[in-house]
Amino acid sequence: MTTNAAQASPLATYFPFIVLLGMSLLMYLLILRPQRKKEKETEEMRKNLQVGDEIVTIGGFYGRVVKIKGENLIIQCGADRTKLEIANWAVSTVVNKSSAPAASVSAAEAEEEVSRKPSPKSIKKLGKSSDDETAE
Repeated sequence: MTTNAAQASPLATYFPFIVLLGMSLLMYLLILRPQRKKEKETEEMRKNLQVGDEIVTIGGFYGRVVKIKGENLIIQCGADRTKLEIANWAVSTVVNKSSAPAASVSAAEAEEEVSRKPSPKSIKKLGKSSDDETAE
């Protein structure tokens, strides 16, 4: 007498392995491959940072790269030109690339630009307008 296992086709015995292999391939194509591609693009973007680039950090700070020190960046934020030192991996996106190449902008020029204090805006005193004079 033959049993059910002996009568089963060879395809039926390998079916669970084929399904598992198919699901693994599908997961690789839909999830892992695009994620690795995005990681490579982000790493390339971080390697190509230059002095003068406007960036956004992963914490949400907007700033301009002032100096690059190995794996750290010094960025300038806000109207009062506050300097922050952040890790290179904390850069989320580059908003505007600087127009000048990194080789042409020296560190001394960058520091000079940062050290200049903004001049106060002249405040124009409002004189009496012609409408005020005619109203009297």
